[in-house]
Amino acid sequence: MSWFTPAIALARVAWLRTVLYLFVILDMHAFVRDTRDKGEHPGLYQPLLLARLLDLPRPSVANTTVLYVVLIVACLVGASNYFPRIAGWIVAPAFTWWVLIGMSDGKVDHDHLALVIALWALPTVRAGSRGRASFGDQTRTEAAGWAIRCIQICVIATYFLSAIAKLRGAGWALTWPGSAILTWAIVRRPHPVGEWLLHYPWILHVMQWVGIIGEFLSPLILFVRGRWQLFGALFFIGFHVANTVILLIHFLPTVVCWLAFAPLERIVPWWRVRRTAPGRLGSRRLESGRAASDRDAREAEDQAEQGRQAEQQAGA
Repeated sequence: MSWFTPAIALARVAWLRTVLYLFVILDMHAFVRDTRDKGEHPGLYQPLLLARLLDLPRPSVANTTVLYVVLIVACLVGASNYFPRIAGWIVAPAFTWWVLIGMSDGKVDHDHLALVIALWALPTVRAGSRGRASFGDQTRTEAAGWAIRCIQICVIATYFLSAIAKLRGAGWALTWPGSAILTWAIVRRPHPVGEWLLHYPWILHVMQWVGIIGEFLSPLILFVRGRWQLFGALFFIGFHVANTVILLIHFLPTVVCWLAFAPLERIVPWWRVRRTAPGRLGSRRLESGRAASDRDAREAEDQAEQGRQAEQQAGA
């Protein structure tokens, strides 16, 4: 249980709130941006399983517009860390519905798994401080640790379940890494870097093997610490950079959730030390200067006293 509920500073949750709620606004305009279009053309809407289970209404111009306004306002309030739980409990179901509408046309992007779960986990944490003060709140709670762990597990599940899907799609045989899947993807999404790699198919096969092995081993990141965890995070971030360069495929909703692994609670203490360091250095220099001048004055007095004693001895 201690692994599922580590004591983590509330400051990390505050930073995640701000980053993820602002990212949701970006996501609504850059990635899942056709939700309102489906409200104008409801005939294209084919509800996903969750939407059918919850019996959500079909999209219309009215409800998608209201959903859009509610999400923008609630995300801005949540990002400010004022009334974070109220705003969070509005954003979580609203964005889930937004994504369900946007992906109810035959294509479901698994890069939103960690982001959607993060929006449901964050409001479970009771805020200690509010506003700007919350970014430096070093109070450690198990509730914060549970929410962070949920996000971390879903980040890793994105990769591990992707590897399982590759096996399942090939009839539970390890044929995906030796296939021409990257060649097909480059031909489908031509890009200068990818087209150059077409002349070196062995590199593409190596990349496929490295990718699927990394996905299978991704759960190890949940159990290592320090540099090893950092190396794992950098590996997958590099993995996404390569996909973007070669195929123009990004995983930004997942990448931004990697911040759950980062010690964001150290930002404010580090900044305070950096900001006060010049003043401390100046005061130390002033103190050392005063001490030096005092030593010089004492030495001058000692020399003068020695001179008077020498004159008295000479007169005697």
